[in-house]
Amino acid sequence: MVALLLAAMLVGLMSGAISIPAREVWTSLLHASDSEARQIVWNLRLPRVLTGLLAGICLAVAGAFLQGVFRNPLADPGIIGVSSGGGLAAVVIMILFPEHIAYLPISAFLGALAAAAVVYALAWKDGASPLRLILAGVAVNSLLGAGMTALMILNSEKVQSVLPWMSGSLNGRSWPHFDTLLPYTVVGLLASAFLIKTANLLVLGDDAAKLLGGRVEAGRLLIILLSTFLAGAAISIVGMVGFVGLVVPHIVRLLVGNDYRIFLPVSAIGGGALVIAADTAARSWFDPIEFPVGILLALLGAPFFLYLLRRGIKR
Repeated sequence: MVALLLAAMLVGLMSGAISIPAREVWTSLLHASDSEARQIVWNLRLPRVLTGLLAGICLAVAGAFLQGVFRNPLADPGIIGVSSGGGLAAVVIMILFPEHIAYLPISAFLGALAAAAVVYALAWKDGASPLRLILAGVAVNSLLGAGMTALMILNSEKVQSVLPWMSGSLNGRSWPHFDTLLPYTVVGLLASAFLIKTANLLVLGDDAAKLLGGRVEAGRLLIILLSTFLAGAAISIVGMVGFVGLVVPHIVRLLVGNDYRIFLPVSAIGGGALVIAADTAARSWFDPIEFPVGILLALLGAPFFLYLLRRGIKR
């Protein structure tokens, strides 16, 4: 998986409207100069690739945690309403309060957190069972999606500035975007390390986790909050990029199993590799048009989601 990530990053630095050989990419990274290759690699492609890496890590880790907490391979930040909550908050800022665009990341996180709180409250009845959480999440997700659509219809003259973000895109992402997302990612990964044991217990089921001394409800709440934090941070920078938290953890689980000591870091690496590879394909395959990476991932992820659903029905 590490080799796959490094290969995706190298191809991402080489590919684009102007192809740059691997040797020139390496030279541009190591030696400062005024060459065209240095400007393209260092100022345009490298921050874009690194921002995609961080976003993929955040989304994949969030999805891996949520699938474990809900014991459901179909769970991810988009399905339970977290992404829609962050999306609605971000759309409100971009359409109604564009002068406060600097507060977009924190607004998206607070929106995602509010959506998670509503879902948890609706699912609570002597505890929040995974089934009730998913059902409440689907309902909240639909409601928030309708809210975003209504807001854009009522402000149709401003929709053009929101569409790229709604589609999920790394176009125009630069070093300030990377610098903004980096501390969220670092804090989220450090917190994740302390919840690995809790996640391993919750995968066994609530009863087994209680017998082994786990605090089920507290642990589930902490993991949902952490997943909300990671997903909200990612979508605030790259927009509504979906299916990373669904596809990557499921594939990694088939390869390495459910032990979060291995499962979580491999999922993080795989998420970064997928977003970088998808973004490279989106801006290379459709040249001169930059296809939104979120749409490409949806085209790939939706059939995979249907495959998982069909497989579950057969079981």
